[in-house]
Amino acid sequence: MEIQHAVNVVERIRSNIQKVLVGKKEVVDLLLTALLANGHTLLEDVPGTGKTLLAKALATSIDGRFKRLQFTPDLLPSDLTGIHYYNQKSGEFEFRPGPAFTNILLADEINRATPRTQSSLLECMEERQISLDGATHRLEAPFLVIATQNPVDNQGTFPLPEAQLDRFMMKIHMGYPTSEESVQILRRFRESSPLEELQPAVTASEVTDAQRYTAAVEVSEELLGYIVRIAEASRKQSDVLLGVSPRGAQALLKASQAYAVIQGRPFVTPDDVKAVAIPVLAHRLLLQHSMRIRDNKAEELVRKLLNEIEVPAEPSAFAKRG
Repeated sequence: MEIQHAVNVVERIRSNIQKVLVGKKEVVDLLLTALLANGHTLLEDVPGTGKTLLAKALATSIDGRFKRLQFTPDLLPSDLTGIHYYNQKSGEFEFRPGPAFTNILLADEINRATPRTQSSLLECMEERQISLDGATHRLEAPFLVIATQNPVDNQGTFPLPEAQLDRFMMKIHMGYPTSEESVQILRRFRESSPLEELQPAVTASEVTDAQRYTAAVEVSEELLGYIVRIAEASRKQSDVLLGVSPRGAQALLKASQAYAVIQGRPFVTPDDVKAVAIPVLAHRLLLQHSMRIRDNKAEELVRKLLNEIEVPAEPSAFAKRG
């Protein structure tokens, strides 16, 4: 797949989502970045800001299957992965797939489920498979988990441990719409929901082709060193107990490649790394206890690192290709 084909896939998905979602171009671009990079996303914001609408619009746009699972304290791992049950007609045990067998899985309010159920997502997210009763079941590509959590109402919740947070490529905040966007939302949804009339814009196979192209986007040795310096510097901050892991550095690389494709380029620039650094890295930082109560402290630290670390020059060989 050439760069223009991949860019065309992205543009068709974006335009289709914007038929439903008003504004939020940056949020949509970050979600598409995660999709191209084959990574998962944690959407954090108060209820009613369009998280579910965005996930459904994405699933419809790629002609993929969509499943929404409401995470609650009594949810069991088998409610997510599926079970083996005895079929009396055939006299054999058969596998009944759970909601995880889909293309876009919306794990709604993931922090309301117990750690045991939360951890059942780890194999799905990391290995794209489910092991149950000695059998391994592969998940169909593309597979993207979009988890949501409400940062305000913490009563009866189980905070995601660092090991699970690290599995999410990005943490994205939806935010409230502007006044103009709010009026447009009321106008657009006044009579009916445009989501009901939304049609697929691309096929699932086109998405997987774009993902393969994204993984081959060129990155200079200087930029690889830049990504590593950012990760290493995060571990030396006095306010940080646990910095960016090697997995986090890999996530930053993959997200930068995907963001380059969204910008229409077959190579990564320092601006691509900067554009995705905060949503990719901030949620991976474990801060000192006194710092955790400060809103956006992790984001401020990543922004500080980006301002302090020397940015490599854009390789001339790549620049000519652009």
